[in-house]
Amino acid sequence: MNLEGQHVIVTGAASGIGLGIARQVRAAGAAVTGLDRNPDGAARMAELGAEFVRVDVAEPDALVAAIEDAHARAGRLDGLVNNAGVTIRVPFLELTLGQIEMLWQVNQRSVLVASQAAGRIMAAAGRGAIVNIASNHANATNPGHEAYAATKGAIVAMTRAMAWSLGPNGVRANTLSPGMTQTEIVIEAMKDPANAANFRSWSADNQVNTVDEVGRAAVFLLSDASSALNGSDLVADRAMSSLLGVNDTRRA
Repeated sequence: MNLEGQHVIVTGAASGIGLGIARQVRAAGAAVTGLDRNPDGAARMAELGAEFVRVDVAEPDALVAAIEDAHARAGRLDGLVNNAGVTIRVPFLELTLGQIEMLWQVNQRSVLVASQAAGRIMAAAGRGAIVNIASNHANATNPGHEAYAATKGAIVAMTRAMAWSLGPNGVRANTLSPGMTQTEIVIEAMKDPANAANFRSWSADNQVNTVDEVGRAAVFLLSDASSALNGSDLVADRAMSSLLGVNDTRRA
């Protein structure tokens, strides 16, 4: 899983899964440009020896410009990881149009826009890999996550089509669907032993993903080690979604 000499853009790179992905991509030898609206990303990317661009992925023109500028500075673009996203849990009958629009703009539209921008560059070069971060909610969700699950399901479906649109030009597109992962919010919640035990119970091995484990899965999909995968969805949830009823929030 060597990415030596390559250049990879990671969105939502300032924290959580995005930071784990950026760290592992750097460890695999690639140059990284991290995109995030959080200004803290500048210091965190600097620690990794990576570049940082502050941008809100919900603003299409700014997102395209950031990708094109990153390509121009690096002189190449070999990979894109569309990680930026938000989630809310709202009872279905209370879900507002504004909340639906916000989730769609950040979670799904940004993936489409960024993939188009990067896809044009990669297709012209005849090589590249796109990894779209979805979620196991695309296949096994629960009440209160209807709009979030819809955006993640859309990412999986869109990526399947992208594989045929970009594949003839040497560009692969796959999704990575993590389950429960130790982001900053989850780590804080797990300080409560009851929460920690509950979260671990959702996985077959009684463990919770680390962001670096998810990052290594992203590196695999970016690398030639996954050359046979195109249009695939790699579910990294420690079997969480394979057992019906393991996380029934109606009983929470």
